[in-house]
Amino acid sequence: MITVSSKDFLQIPILEFIISAEKVAHVQLGNNAEHALLVLTKTGYSSIPVLDVKYRLQGLISSQQITDEILGLEHIEYERLPDLKVDDIMKKDIAVIHVDEKFQKGLDLLVDNPYICVVDDEKTFLGILTRRVILKQMKKYLYQAQ
Repeated sequence: MITVSSKDFLQIPILEFIISAEKVAHVQLGNNAEHALLVLTKTGYSSIPVLDVKYRLQGLISSQQITDEILGLEHIEYERLPDLKVDDIMKKDIAVIHVDEKFQKGLDLLVDNPYICVVDDEKTFLGILTRRVILKQMKKYLYQAQ
């Protein structure tokens, strides 16, 4: 059972749980879909952040979005990959969390997302908060409370 004392746990800053930007695969605006698909395939991630030249978050790109763009009526049009830009196919309307938010806000957002991009006031990409990290912290907290 989670008790009233768990309110303190929910107020922990997310900064303690972020996977830093240096460890997160990403692509930049202007990269082509072929490059993005290579990064996605090599890392094994289903989606990755898209950043501008100042490392500000612009959206997310997924292998499914790329595949959807190159599916033709008769075959997969791989030859289109070098000409497609991530800017044109990325998802721009994404959930993000500010670096100063608390654990509870991260928990709320991660119900519907496997990870959330973390940004500062200038939308500079600082890293990600993952569902896995949140669940590990909750497990640790709950087992300590017993």
